[in-house]
Amino acid sequence: MSATNRHLCHNRITTIIFCLSFVALHICSCNNFKTVKAGRIAASNSMAIPFSEKLQTIYQNIDTVNYHKRINDITYNIHLAYWLNEGMPIWFSKNKPSIFADSLLADLESIKNDGIDPEKYGLSHILQLKEKLLHDSANINLCIAFDTACSRAYLNAAKDLLMGTIRPAKADSLWHHPNDSLWNGVDLLLTNDEQYNSLTNFRSTIPTYHLLRNTLSCYYNLLTDTIFIQNQHAIKGRKLISENDSETNQALLNIISKELPWYHIDPTNDSMDAREQFISTYQYCMGQRVNGIADSICINRAAMPVTQLINKLKANLERIRWMQQKEDSLYIIVDVPLMELFFRKDHFDMMHMRVVVGKPERQTPSLMANMTNIVINPSWGVPPTILKKDVLPGITKSGKKYLAKKGLKAYDREGKHIDEGTITAKNYKRYIYKQSPGDDNSLGYVKFNLPNPYDIYLHDTPHRSDFGNRYRALSSGCVRLQEPQEMAVFILSKFENKRYTFATLDSMIETHKTRWEILKTKIPVHIVYLTTFEDSTAKYPRFLNDVYKRDSCLISLLK
Repeated sequence: MSATNRHLCHNRITTIIFCLSFVALHICSCNNFKTVKAGRIAASNSMAIPFSEKLQTIYQNIDTVNYHKRINDITYNIHLAYWLNEGMPIWFSKNKPSIFADSLLADLESIKNDGIDPEKYGLSHILQLKEKLLHDSANINLCIAFDTACSRAYLNAAKDLLMGTIRPAKADSLWHHPNDSLWNGVDLLLTNDEQYNSLTNFRSTIPTYHLLRNTLSCYYNLLTDTIFIQNQHAIKGRKLISENDSETNQALLNIISKELPWYHIDPTNDSMDAREQFISTYQYCMGQRVNGIADSICINRAAMPVTQLINKLKANLERIRWMQQKEDSLYIIVDVPLMELFFRKDHFDMMHMRVVVGKPERQTPSLMANMTNIVINPSWGVPPTILKKDVLPGITKSGKKYLAKKGLKAYDREGKHIDEGTITAKNYKRYIYKQSPGDDNSLGYVKFNLPNPYDIYLHDTPHRSDFGNRYRALSSGCVRLQEPQEMAVFILSKFENKRYTFATLDSMIETHKTRWEILKTKIPVHIVYLTTFEDSTAKYPRFLNDVYKRDSCLISLLK
């Protein structure tokens, strides 16, 4: 055997020994835990031993070597849990369902406020089993059915809260945001005899999630609010409600009061009366143009069946479950339908600005990436999509004149500049097209790089007037910033401790020379598609226009 082969063989043997040692250590620690737990349950449950003997005939031969590869297999996780627990019951105490079983049932009931049907976890079936056990607690088969049904419900609900109920790719092909949440469902299930580990442990801690969850609970209440429904019927079909139409006007204000129970009139506002304030706030929260007038758009929205808003809330709670469970202390989040950016630290908005996102035919994907550097005076290389959809038609129509108008220069694969007059629709793919730094550069004066497979980044733009528009889905996919220079100075001076001022940045921009500032600070950037988000105070919900028409597919799958 050659020295190289001996070295490879030694490495493989070392790796195998390490893996076997790890598994042995894991099993040993689990067995120690099992012995203590099993003894404690057996002391209080006369049915524990026959329960264990019968259950172990069902749950045996667990493949612990590959347990980490089967994290999403709930049936396997249930088998693993009972195997680790030596077949002992998990939801019994003193020969009857424990108080923790009652806590689980309450948790399952409240999961409807997460936009998930409790019957997905067999809530009614578990309640029926519990009722039967009250009259026949010695029935081992009944005990096993109840205990395993509770465990299955717990693990299934835990996984759904942590990871989402459906795969993101099934509902949204452009959702690439990772979910890096840690699965510890079996661990928390097996320590439920010490204290009940609520399903809240698996719920997102992102504040937006809890805001939407509370909002969903309020809308569920409106489903059975007869006065609210009567008010909706009173305004339905109206095109305009004037101030003088007191009865219908009051019906509208009653609807708004029910949907925005948190809103209070500002008595110091002398520019709007109470009615205008109510309507304007409602329009703002419902993603409408704010004018304070009870027009047909406002009326139609107020008369809309509550179920439509409930479905929208459910869809966005699911999207947040696709994200990480906990947010970073420092991060940037761009909500595409809102077309706004928030730069946050410890739940506080340090910066907030409008953005321009991808047009419907060139949608901005959802992703997460760390900002790695800031480029002053960036050059712009034309990406393949824009080359095909914009540059090719321009070359076909105007040739060299089009490239000159756009400030584009062509280079061969070796970086040598070529005469743009020689480019045709047949040979354009042979070349690379770049736009030099300057006032007309498509990236503006500042670019924020966040490496990702989709070539999406944040940048400045020469099209400053777009930020005044209410509709800002106008880019080719990347995110244009309203205040890029302010954000560059803020990051470089506050987090990188560099002597950057606006004067410093202006002097660099005037040189038209590219400068790279590598960042030491980790700044995660989350680009997400949430059609229900929060207002600028992060306290109240906002329902947004589904600019890319993605809601219907997700809502359909959730049903």
